[in-house]
Amino acid sequence: MAALAGRHSTREFSSAEIPAQLVSDLLWAADGVNRVQTGGRTAPSAKNWREIDIYVARGDGLHVYDSTLHGLRHVLRQDLRAATGIQDFVGAAPINLVYVADLARVDSTDPVERRFYCAADAAFIAQNVYLFCASEGLACVIRGAVNRRALAQAMQLGPHQRVIFAQTLGFPTSH
Repeated sequence: MAALAGRHSTREFSSAEIPAQLVSDLLWAADGVNRVQTGGRTAPSAKNWREIDIYVARGDGLHVYDSTLHGLRHVLRQDLRAATGIQDFVGAAPINLVYVADLARVDSTDPVERRFYCAADAAFIAQNVYLFCASEGLACVIRGAVNRRALAQAMQLGPHQRVIFAQTLGFPTSH
């Protein structure tokens, strides 16, 4: 109840780095494996597609979260934080998550259904992040104001991958 009461969006972040263990816990809460026997995750996935990948843009580059191994895989050395949105604050915040749908994992040929389910699955993950942030004293905001084509190019995504949302997080400025 406290996490739900404290859940809110903010657009002001401290530049303080988030400790590695807190980032690890946050990513597990976002979409980690919570049922080892079945591979079930903390966030639901329409038709069990598990098509959403969480990319982590930090000052040290771009990483992708591997929920099965519960770890980050380094993707690029460039600091892409500023490219993850059009708002001024995104480039200075410690972390920007980018939710990317891998359409190769989606079995629907109906483009409307694909967009609907991919957006819903990304939103489930983003809400887990919101609740985790509220419970741990972190600030965050989900953002749809993203130049998806330019960001996908900067991230060197493949033709079957689509940027859905981005989410900025860090400590609040009062931290």
